[in-house]
Amino acid sequence: MADPAKDPRQELGNFGSIGEMKAIVSGIEDALGEKAAAIAMLSAGRQRGKELATKLNLVDKDASVSLEEITEKAQLALGKEGTRLCVIDKIIKDGDVYKVYTRETFDSVGEIQGSTRVASFTMGAFQGFLESFLNLRLQGTQIESLLQGGSCDLFEYTIMGEINRNVRPEL
Repeated sequence: MADPAKDPRQELGNFGSIGEMKAIVSGIEDALGEKAAAIAMLSAGRQRGKELATKLNLVDKDASVSLEEITEKAQLALGKEGTRLCVIDKIIKDGDVYKVYTRETFDSVGEIQGSTRVASFTMGAFQGFLESFLNLRLQGTQIESLLQGGSCDLFEYTIMGEINRNVRPEL
């Protein structure tokens, strides 16, 4: 039997309702306003992405691991077999831009077609993940949305510079 002091969710486990998480997001938006909430969700996503890259032992591995392998690892960790953040179709590099093609994002649950919601948490999660993997500072933008009639939720990340972990190791 699990120790309740170490595992407070002995019966329910690690997963909860996405509807409850959306209620948290809505409450944050009501309290902070949409723009501040989007910044907070992006930041939370970036932190989650960094944690994931660390957990998968992918920090600073861009020279030794292909984007195809990264896509597979991200699909396992964040897709149907993992946390179910979203479905990841592919991650590619197009010139100096990294593109992440997703669908069924956490952020889109309960939204109606035509909604202008940006998938801030999901975009941040991939930003943090890619930044850790590539050792680069990136700027993300959602350029396509299923909610707006797009064929996917597409995030593009442009390179802003290298991360110097000797100065700020937490990055």
